[in-house]
Amino acid sequence: MTDSQMIQDIKKGNVELFSELMRRYQRKILAFVYHMLKSSHLELMAEDLCSETFYKAFKSLHSFREVDASFSTWLYTIARNTVLSELRKQRSANVPLEESGVTPVAPMEVAPEQAILRTEKVELVREAINNLPEKQRSALILREYDQLDYQEIADILGQSVSSVKSLLFRARSSVKVQLEPYFYELTYEEYEGMKSK
Repeated sequence: MTDSQMIQDIKKGNVELFSELMRRYQRKILAFVYHMLKSSHLELMAEDLCSETFYKAFKSLHSFREVDASFSTWLYTIARNTVLSELRKQRSANVPLEESGVTPVAPMEVAPEQAILRTEKVELVREAINNLPEKQRSALILREYDQLDYQEIADILGQSVSSVKSLLFRARSSVKVQLEPYFYELTYEEYEGMKSK
């Protein structure tokens, strides 16, 4: 059954089908919300905001029109707006960490050297993405993590396709510039290590 068929049936009263729609998109929306929250260290709220996204989608499904956007594009737009709204609330509240209910995660047990290096690289890439302006970050997450095409991203961000390409170019360039010192240092250290052998 396609999204369209399900939505038509849900609109006719078969609301149980919405849980199937949720199953189709839950992981992707959760991942998107998580990455959007990471820069503000609010990723522990990801599940709540993902649930809120689906609740809002369910409540306003009657107003969804396929001629305007696909269901997935519409859902990502709701998710993005939900996250941005929460981030604005958090900024205005400016709650100290110990009162926010956010518990810092303890580091994992020491892993072998390769695993540590891999984790370190992943963290550096995430941090570089988190440092991007909101629209660049959203565009990059939607393209690289969620594998959406330019038109879908343009619809979600309310931009033209050429603007999305420009956002992605600037985002990738910025990430590369942020990571260059680390990878140069790593290569140099490996080179120095080889010379001393």
